[in-house]
Amino acid sequence: MLNREEFVEQAHFFRAFAGRMAEGVAAQEALKLIGEEVLATTKLPMAIDYLVGEMKLVGTLSTAMARLSHYFTPFQTFVISEAEEEEGRFDMRIALAILEQEAIYRSEDASPQGLFFYRFECLSRNRLDYGHGLTAIGKDPIFDQGWQEWIEAVSRQVGFIDLADLVYVRSEEYWRLEARAATAAGREPPVPDRPILFGNREGRIARANRGKDPLYFFAALQRQMGYPIVPRPKRAAPPDETPALLARRLERLEMRVKLLEEEARGGIDLSRFDPKNIPPPFDGT
Repeated sequence: MLNREEFVEQAHFFRAFAGRMAEGVAAQEALKLIGEEVLATTKLPMAIDYLVGEMKLVGTLSTAMARLSHYFTPFQTFVISEAEEEEGRFDMRIALAILEQEAIYRSEDASPQGLFFYRFECLSRNRLDYGHGLTAIGKDPIFDQGWQEWIEAVSRQVGFIDLADLVYVRSEEYWRLEARAATAAGREPPVPDRPILFGNREGRIARANRGKDPLYFFAALQRQMGYPIVPRPKRAAPPDETPALLARRLERLEMRVKLLEEEARGGIDLSRFDPKNIPPPFDGT
């Protein structure tokens, strides 16, 4: 587990790296520049130096991050490796934005519940591999053995059982309702036979979203619990809204306004549009 300083600098690293890439700076050069910016009292400069060396050798970041497993989490490595797939559609800029948002959240005393939901939504929205993704999530040191066993079970059951159901049966809300039903029936309240991973609030939200689109579940958790929002790709501007076409449209509008002004002053002089009156191009002689 890293301290707050490390996560703050990681957030700056991912944000700055994405910005330099957008500006057209080469990856190796961008890494060198960012390595000089981050705090020297953290371990990030040494990690960046290693990333630069790996970029020179094999041209990827994920292989170096995998070797720095004591600093970068398996999920961070997984996200970057998915973005580096040549045949994939997962954009590197979105991957860096995801890791930046996660680092910001972890610098603010992240909870295992919030981190799990954030990462699971990242897999869902970007259609990443659930098997490898959940395996990477479970290896994070923020999750204890109970969490790791449950995440492994989720990786086997996802697609067959709704996530809201899997969360609900591991919440305090589920056992509260079970105890109330048992008391009303004159029975002894049941004792939880598995670790409780979620509180009453997550349980109520999960119960309200059973059978619904999982994205509604994530949105409710973000509204009610303040969990981080997953970055989404920006929609490309339609072809009729590109800067070049807008400039042409403005030129045509200006021409129309000039013609209307000429007509209002007494008529349009059409002789200037006659090819005979257009001077020949200058040939330099």
